[in-house]
Order: sequence, then C-alpha cells, then structure tokens
Amino acid sequence: MIVSLAVIDPVFWLGCSILLVSLSLTAVLVTAIPALQELARAARSVEKLADTLRRELPPTLQAIRLTGMEISELTDDVSEGVKSAGEVVKNVDRSLTGVKKQAQNVQVTTRSAIAGFKAAWRTLQRPSPRRDRLLNPPKPEIEAHREPEED
Repeated sequence: MIVSLAVIDPVFWLGCSILLVSLSLTAVLVTAIPALQELARAARSVEKLADTLRRELPPTLQAIRLTGMEISELTDDVSEGVKSAGEVVKNVDRSLTGVKKQAQNVQVTTRSAIAGFKAAWRTLQRPSPRRDRLLNPPKPEIEAHREPEED
C-alpha cells in the first residue's frame, strides 16, 4: 500500500510537477542562451549601423540636396540655351527668307535687264531706212549721156 499512497498523495504530484518545470526551464535556458547571445550581437551591430548612419547620413543628404540644386540650375541653363538656339534658328530662317526674296528680285531684275539689252541689240541690228540714209547717203546719178527731150 505504500505505493498506492504515494500515487494518491498530492505532495508527490507537486514535487513531480516542480521537478518537471525546473527541467523544462533548464532546457529552455540552455537553448535560449545562444539565441540571446546572437540577439546581443545583432543589437550591437544595429547600434553600430545607427551610429554610422547618424554620422554619414546628414553629409550624404546634404550632398544629394546640392546635387539636386545643381541639376536644377543646369536644367535652367539648358532650357535657356534651347530657347536661345530656337531664337537663332528663327532669325536664320527669317534671314534666309529675306535672302530668297532678294534673290528672286535680282533674278527678275536681271531677266528684265537682259531682255532690254536683247531688244536694244535687235533694234540696233535691224536695218532702218533713216539710219541707212544717214550712214549711206544716196549717190548722185550721172547725167552725161542724156539726150534733149523733144516737146
């Protein structure tokens, strides 16, 4: 009966429970110690990273801001250059249009002058009765062998 009393006795079960709980806590602690060590290493790494970011991030952000402002200035300069080039192209286009009109006027004037010279040359080359008389006066006819006329 001693065995049966021990099985029914609550103190026995309490002792067994405490033993199992202590064994479980020991197993948990044995397995948790390496995990806690790794967690401590990770925390130190995060702290080092945070320090590095605290030191390096503000200058980097400042450099990024400056780069953004420089890009903005360059964009403005390029925009002004493009506008200036557009105006130059418009001026060249207007100049070319003016030169084209002047060339057409010169062409018309030249054709007119050539036509006038051709007409003058033809007029000068054409025989004119008045000019022929002036340049080649008629020769007097010789009346040496004429017989008297009878009435």
